[in-house]
Amino acid sequence: MGEPGDKSRIRWQDNDVETGRSTSRPAQGPGLERARSHGSMSIRSIHSNTGGIDPSAALPIQYRTISIDIDDYNRKAEVAKKASKAAATDLADLEWHTLPVSDVIKRWTTSIDQGLSQDQIKRRITEHGKNTPSPPETHHFQQIMGYFFKGFGSVLLVGSILVFVAWKPLGQPPAQANLALAIVLLAVFFIQAAFNMWQDWSSSRVMASIKNMIPEECLVIRDGVQVSAMAADIVPGDVLLVKAGNKLPADVRFVQVSSDAKFDRSILTGESVPLAATVDATDKNYLETKNIGLQGTHCSFGTCTGVVVATGNRTVFGRIAKLTNEPKKGMTPLEREVLNFVYVICSIMLVMIIVVVVLWAAWLRTTYPDWISVPNLIVACVSVAVAFIPEGLPVALTASLTISANMMRKNKVLCKSLKTVETLGSVSVICSDKTGTLTENKMVVTDCALGGKEMTVDGIRDVAIAERLTNGDMASNSIDQLRSVAGLCNAGEFDAATRSLPISERKIHGDATDQAILRFAEGLGPVSELKRCWATKFNLAFNSKNKFMIRVLGYTHPDGLSLALPNGTASIFEPGDMLLTIKGAPEILMDRCTNFTGSSGVALTLTPEVREKFNRIKNDWSAQGRRVLLLAHKAVSRRSFKSSPSSSAAFEVETLEQAKSGLTLVGLVAIVDPPRPEISEVVKILRTAGIRMFMVTGDFALTAQAIARECGIITNPDSAVANVTALSREPTETKRKGDHTPSDEGDEDLSKSIVLTGPDLITLNSTQWDTLVSSYNEVVFARTTPEQKLRIVRELQDRGHVVGMTGDGVNDAPALRAADIGIAIGGGSDIAIEAADMVLLESFSSVVEAVRFGRVLFDNLKKTIAYLLPAGSFAEFWPIMTNVAFGLPQILSSFLMIIICCFTDCLAATALAYEAPEADVLKRPPRRVGVDRLVDWRLIVQSYGFVGVIETVVAFAMAYWFLERKGINFGDLWFGFGRVPEGMTGEEVVGRLNEASSVYFVTLVVVQWFNLLAVRTRRLSIFQHPPLFNKDTRNYYLFPAVLFSLVMAFFWLYIPTLQSVLGTAEVPVEYWFLPMCFGLGILLLDEGRKWMVRRYPAGLWARVAW
Repeated sequence: MGEPGDKSRIRWQDNDVETGRSTSRPAQGPGLERARSHGSMSIRSIHSNTGGIDPSAALPIQYRTISIDIDDYNRKAEVAKKASKAAATDLADLEWHTLPVSDVIKRWTTSIDQGLSQDQIKRRITEHGKNTPSPPETHHFQQIMGYFFKGFGSVLLVGSILVFVAWKPLGQPPAQANLALAIVLLAVFFIQAAFNMWQDWSSSRVMASIKNMIPEECLVIRDGVQVSAMAADIVPGDVLLVKAGNKLPADVRFVQVSSDAKFDRSILTGESVPLAATVDATDKNYLETKNIGLQGTHCSFGTCTGVVVATGNRTVFGRIAKLTNEPKKGMTPLEREVLNFVYVICSIMLVMIIVVVVLWAAWLRTTYPDWISVPNLIVACVSVAVAFIPEGLPVALTASLTISANMMRKNKVLCKSLKTVETLGSVSVICSDKTGTLTENKMVVTDCALGGKEMTVDGIRDVAIAERLTNGDMASNSIDQLRSVAGLCNAGEFDAATRSLPISERKIHGDATDQAILRFAEGLGPVSELKRCWATKFNLAFNSKNKFMIRVLGYTHPDGLSLALPNGTASIFEPGDMLLTIKGAPEILMDRCTNFTGSSGVALTLTPEVREKFNRIKNDWSAQGRRVLLLAHKAVSRRSFKSSPSSSAAFEVETLEQAKSGLTLVGLVAIVDPPRPEISEVVKILRTAGIRMFMVTGDFALTAQAIARECGIITNPDSAVANVTALSREPTETKRKGDHTPSDEGDEDLSKSIVLTGPDLITLNSTQWDTLVSSYNEVVFARTTPEQKLRIVRELQDRGHVVGMTGDGVNDAPALRAADIGIAIGGGSDIAIEAADMVLLESFSSVVEAVRFGRVLFDNLKKTIAYLLPAGSFAEFWPIMTNVAFGLPQILSSFLMIIICCFTDCLAATALAYEAPEADVLKRPPRRVGVDRLVDWRLIVQSYGFVGVIETVVAFAMAYWFLERKGINFGDLWFGFGRVPEGMTGEEVVGRLNEASSVYFVTLVVVQWFNLLAVRTRRLSIFQHPPLFNKDTRNYYLFPAVLFSLVMAFFWLYIPTLQSVLGTAEVPVEYWFLPMCFGLGILLLDEGRKWMVRRYPAGLWARVAW
């Protein structure tokens, strides 16, 4: 086993088994950072029935990431710069596991026999504190302030305060309308905060669960006596006594261990196999060494004595808990777009307010001092803010996110955070794991190779039966030897309740590979017969370091010798001798074999020719997409082992040494894990949508390439599939870093395929990554490790891609969390589900619907804004500007502006969230983050320059036509600056102006009904995407929304009490119907615009289309 740092650490093979190269793994990139909402870690696993997060799902994500970072730290020998590496940096500096036991005892001034004294305990509790994890920093103040003041909240609050001031003390006399406006603004301020709170509502419950994972009492030695102590009172230096079933209350350095002592670390690592405890270090990595017991883990077997070296927040458990509870930094693409929209609107608003103030200060204050007083100026400025701010947007945004998430749930897609719903619509690359994601994870043995001959499973069964009946040349036990290794070197177990069922229907406890091989063995003969004859003495589970499984057996019945061993070996196999059985990756085990089992059952020398034959069979099967495993055994004399299986650690070392050479190759088996039937169609749809589908797997390259072809990820013939040699290390003139943008996804000429292995990734420089990302759209990464999956995600993100990562296993968790959006499969591990942002509850095909709804959400938000801006912003601003600049009365009151935004338009804007996707939503390339904005100049032109201008002109025309009919000529008001027309009193003018303001309001309400129908589609006609009678496009929610706006208009205009307080008035019936004609005109004009866009897709109208 060599140096301590080389043994028992689950590292990853860096050998390129196809090329024979061996390359050391380089240091990884920066620590994990993630643009995620604060709430994604607070959503419990769908497998959980408890109120909080299961730490067994949440903690291993951080544990594995920190473990990777510690390895990086040790290799680089420099301080990690990222905040997420802080725990890794601290842990890398610890040396408790490398110190001799005597030094540990001296440093803590303790004794194995005496423990600590009461005085020492009191001092250390004072110094180190209680052994409990500190609750996470809540930042309640910042969080609450964010609810109130993010977005337009601060503008609304300042506006409300200013209007209160304009009411009193500046108002002489105080105007009730100003008081009402101030109250409504304040109400909207609190309503927005409530919706922000609803959208962000989540509180991490990991800490409560973590406290439940720590035992309440434990056994320690203090003052030379064994005593029970509360876990919270444990201090560094305490001598802890541990036996099977105990959980560790703190981090412990083992000083004495029994030979069978093992600890279950699954709560931290996700790996269910218990690890042997040792006194000496087995790894330089503090998290991986076996002489440190970590808080929260429990003793599965044996007994131990240890010295407590860390308590509370200083334990690994405490450090990870702190990281787990830290809020995620950064914003989602949608949050950035909304912030950009806020900046745009606030910039325009500030400019207009400055214009108003300058006009008043430079002109009106001196020329028309009675026109706008200081209180009126304040109200005017606030009115500008009210006009430009779409107060209904936060409500519509939150409702849209919730509605979209619920619609995705109906399609078996669970979104764990509302803010990440839209992110999938921006994804340009999806990196998918193979096993269990692209494939069914239902493995079946299809072929085997025995004695250098290939046979199907049915064929070998037939041969076994025929040869036994006819006593042919395979009447020997060659098939029985294959059956023995397959059945005995296997972690799978048949469920006793299903033993009477056919083999294919029996339930097996174990992973998919073991299940396939166990069914294969049972098909050749009862496995129970083998287990009756052989007893397991030692077991080494499969792991990603070794890539094989070992089981050492001792026979309990003489019949077992003739089943599992060649006749010659069986005759000299003595009681106490052991049979080492092994199965694993051929590229690892082939070179360890010196013999092979011939067709006659005799062990023959494995000549280069025979070895080449087995390699050819392996490569042929791999090229057909099959997973290949080698089965071998070795008879070992009891005198070859110096230790007994009971001394687990020492026996493991000897067993691994025995397995390095002298193996007898019994046979090869080929396992098929068929692709999911829907995968090829899913890949085709995603490719049409401009999304690249990359396969990232730990499988052999040939196997991965074959499966990728079956899935449609690779479409080129094998001769056209490139490898790492196609990536030049020197920069080219045609493509340099930064030239690529995700818009290239839709390029039909981009159809180049490449297969890279994990060792290849290690050698890639920045130029090669640039070429890979910009020039290849069919990419397969084979033989990858979790570290390399992280690197793939980060390299793609560095080049402007929004990356989706799918996976279902423990090893996928760090990459799932690092991706822009992690996508877990519902049947996967809790750890992967916890790390992901989105869970596909049934099949991978749900990702198509997830992409569709992600894109539809963004489209519908654009439609919502396009609907809100014309009436809720543009048409509200011009009454104020004409009031200040041209002396006209403010033809729309500030209060009615609020009513439009928060009442009449709000429900209709929310109804747009229910809009069905347009036909081309999955035929467009993905949105380019930072380029394709939620609000861009095209949408501004549509909302302000087209619909907004029409609605404003129509509303002005209706209001001033009403005044004209009531005897107030427009010429009397133009530059009137408050002049009362002849023959009328001031009160009469105010009454008529209140009616005109109500007419202006009604006109906007009515024409917005037709604008609502127009913005439902961006390119399609209303006849192609009708709101009724077509189940694929209908949206019944539009019509209740229109009815609600009508009811709101009647409520605010026709109740006498509100009329006197708010300055509203009844509107004659003709002023309800005439705007309908203008609204129909807006709809027809927009239909003409859309026709031009469809008819001339490269023309001017298409280029300016929103």
